Amino acid sequence: MSAGTASSQAVKPSLTLKRRLNAAPEKVYAAWTNPAHLVKWFGPDSGPITRAETDVRVGGLYRIEFSTEDGEQHSVGGEYREVEQDRKLAFTWAWRTMPERESFVTVMIKPEGQGCILTLIHEQFADEPARDRHEYGWIGCLDKLERMFT
Repeated sequence: MSAGTASSQAVKPSLTLKRRLNAAPEKVYAAWTNPAHLVKWFGPDSGPITRAETDVRVGGLYRIEFSTEDGEQHSVGGEYREVEQDRKLAFTWAWRTMPERESFVTVMIKPEGQGCILTLIHEQFADEPARDRHEYGWIGCLDKLERMFT
Protein backbone atom coordinates (compact mmCIF):
# COMPACT_ATOMS: atom_id res chain seq x y z
CA MET A 1 0.00 0.00 0.00
CA SER A 2 1.41 3.40 -0.88
CA ALA A 3 1.68 6.27 1.58
CA GLY A 4 -0.97 8.21 -0.38
CA THR A 5 -3.49 5.39 0.05
CA ALA A 6 -2.85 5.11 3.78
CA SER A 7 -3.34 8.84 4.37
CA SER A 8 -6.64 8.85 2.48
CA GLN A 9 -8.04 6.27 4.91
CA ALA A 10 -8.09 8.64 7.87
CA VAL A 11 -9.71 7.42 11.07
CA LYS A 12 -12.95 9.22 11.86
CA PRO A 13 -12.93 11.25 15.09
CA SER A 14 -14.25 9.70 18.31
CA LEU A 15 -14.52 10.56 21.98
CA THR A 16 -14.41 8.63 25.24
CA LEU A 17 -15.84 9.90 28.54
CA LYS A 18 -15.71 8.15 31.92
CA ARG A 19 -17.65 8.84 35.11
CA ARG A 20 -17.79 7.25 38.51
CA LEU A 21 -21.43 7.15 39.59
CA ASN A 22 -22.78 6.56 43.09
CA ALA A 23 -25.32 4.01 41.92
CA ALA A 24 -25.49 0.29 41.30
CA PRO A 25 -25.08 -0.78 37.66
CA GLU A 26 -28.75 -1.77 37.40
CA LYS A 27 -29.85 1.76 38.34
CA VAL A 28 -27.52 3.34 35.78
CA TYR A 29 -28.68 0.87 33.13
CA ALA A 30 -32.30 1.76 33.92
CA ALA A 31 -31.44 5.46 33.54
CA TRP A 32 -30.35 4.71 29.95
CA THR A 33 -33.16 2.34 29.03
CA ASN A 34 -36.31 3.50 30.84
CA PRO A 35 -37.94 6.53 29.16
CA ALA A 36 -39.25 7.78 32.53
CA HIS A 37 -35.62 8.01 33.72
CA LEU A 38 -34.17 9.31 30.42
CA VAL A 39 -36.32 12.43 30.55
CA LYS A 40 -34.71 13.37 33.88
CA TRP A 41 -31.14 13.66 32.62
CA PHE A 42 -30.83 13.64 28.84
CA GLY A 43 -29.76 16.74 26.91
CA PRO A 44 -26.84 19.13 27.22
CA ASP A 45 -28.59 21.66 29.46
CA SER A 46 -31.83 22.17 31.41
CA GLY A 47 -34.02 22.30 28.30
CA PRO A 48 -37.01 19.91 28.37
CA ILE A 49 -37.08 16.39 26.96
CA THR A 50 -40.34 16.17 25.02
CA ARG A 51 -40.19 12.54 23.90
CA ALA A 52 -38.25 9.45 24.93
CA GLU A 53 -39.01 6.05 23.45
CA THR A 54 -36.94 2.89 23.83
CA ASP A 55 -37.29 -0.68 22.56
CA VAL A 56 -34.26 -2.13 24.31
CA ARG A 57 -33.36 -5.25 22.37
CA VAL A 58 -30.93 -5.96 19.55
CA GLY A 59 -32.60 -4.44 16.50
CA GLY A 60 -34.95 -2.32 18.64
CA LEU A 61 -35.20 1.41 18.04
CA TYR A 62 -35.01 4.47 20.28
CA ARG A 63 -35.91 8.14 19.74
CA ILE A 64 -35.30 11.12 21.99
CA GLU A 65 -36.58 14.62 21.32
CA PHE A 66 -35.56 17.62 23.37
CA SER A 67 -35.13 21.38 23.34
CA THR A 68 -32.08 23.27 24.54
CA GLU A 69 -32.34 26.34 26.77
CA ASP A 70 -32.10 28.59 23.70
CA GLY A 71 -35.26 26.97 22.27
CA GLU A 72 -33.55 24.91 19.57
CA GLN A 73 -35.32 21.57 19.00
CA HIS A 74 -33.43 18.30 18.50
CA SER A 75 -34.43 14.75 17.61
CA VAL A 76 -32.01 11.83 17.74
CA GLY A 77 -32.57 8.13 17.31
CA GLY A 78 -31.10 4.87 16.23
CA GLU A 79 -30.99 1.12 16.61
CA TYR A 80 -29.67 -0.98 19.47
CA ARG A 81 -26.88 -3.26 18.23
CA GLU A 82 -25.73 -4.77 21.57
CA VAL A 83 -27.72 -5.13 24.77
CA GLU A 84 -26.21 -6.68 27.92
CA GLN A 85 -28.48 -6.13 30.91
CA ASP A 86 -26.87 -3.80 33.49
CA ARG A 87 -23.51 -3.90 31.63
CA LYS A 88 -23.53 -2.59 28.08
CA LEU A 89 -25.54 -0.82 25.40
CA ALA A 90 -24.32 -0.13 21.89
CA PHE A 91 -26.44 1.76 19.39
CA THR A 92 -26.40 3.81 16.23
CA TRP A 93 -26.84 7.56 16.62
CA ALA A 94 -28.40 9.82 13.98
CA TRP A 95 -29.99 13.25 14.18
CA ARG A 96 -33.30 13.46 12.34
CA THR A 97 -31.99 16.48 10.40
CA MET A 98 -28.79 14.67 9.31
CA PRO A 99 -29.50 10.92 9.07
CA GLU A 100 -26.61 10.44 6.65
CA ARG A 101 -24.17 11.34 9.45
CA GLU A 102 -24.80 8.21 11.50
CA SER A 103 -22.31 7.54 14.28
CA PHE A 104 -22.05 4.85 16.94
CA VAL A 105 -22.31 4.95 20.76
CA THR A 106 -21.20 2.33 23.27
CA VAL A 107 -22.06 2.66 26.97
CA MET A 108 -20.30 0.29 29.36
CA ILE A 109 -21.18 0.01 33.04
CA LYS A 110 -18.70 -1.68 35.37
CA PRO A 111 -19.38 -2.26 39.08
CA GLU A 112 -16.96 -0.57 41.45
CA GLY A 113 -17.48 -0.63 45.19
CA GLN A 114 -20.93 0.76 46.03
CA GLY A 115 -21.20 2.40 42.62
CA CYS A 116 -19.96 1.91 39.10
CA ILE A 117 -17.80 3.32 36.33
CA LEU A 118 -19.63 4.42 33.21
CA THR A 119 -17.60 4.60 30.01
CA LEU A 120 -19.19 6.27 26.99
CA ILE A 121 -17.50 5.87 23.62
CA HIS A 122 -18.95 7.80 20.67
CA GLU A 123 -17.30 6.89 17.35
CA GLN A 124 -17.44 7.52 13.62
CA PHE A 125 -18.08 11.27 13.65
CA ALA A 126 -18.11 12.97 10.26
CA ASP A 127 -15.52 15.52 11.45
CA GLU A 128 -13.85 17.08 14.51
CA PRO A 129 -16.38 19.92 14.93
CA ALA A 130 -19.18 17.30 15.16
CA ARG A 131 -17.16 15.39 17.76
CA ASP A 132 -16.58 18.57 19.76
CA ARG A 133 -20.29 19.49 19.74
CA HIS A 134 -21.18 15.99 20.91
CA GLU A 135 -18.54 16.10 23.64
CA TYR A 136 -20.19 19.28 24.99
CA GLY A 137 -23.61 17.59 24.84
CA TRP A 138 -22.48 14.35 26.47
CA ILE A 139 -20.70 16.18 29.29
CA GLY A 140 -23.95 18.03 29.99
CA CYS A 141 -25.87 14.74 29.97
CA LEU A 142 -23.41 12.96 32.23
CA ASP A 143 -23.32 15.89 34.67
CA LYS A 144 -27.09 15.58 35.07
CA LEU A 145 -26.94 11.78 35.27
CA GLU A 146 -24.30 12.02 38.00
CA ARG A 147 -26.48 14.46 39.98
CA MET A 148 -29.39 11.98 39.87
CA PHE A 149 -27.36 9.63 42.06
CA THR A 150 -25.91 12.07 44.61
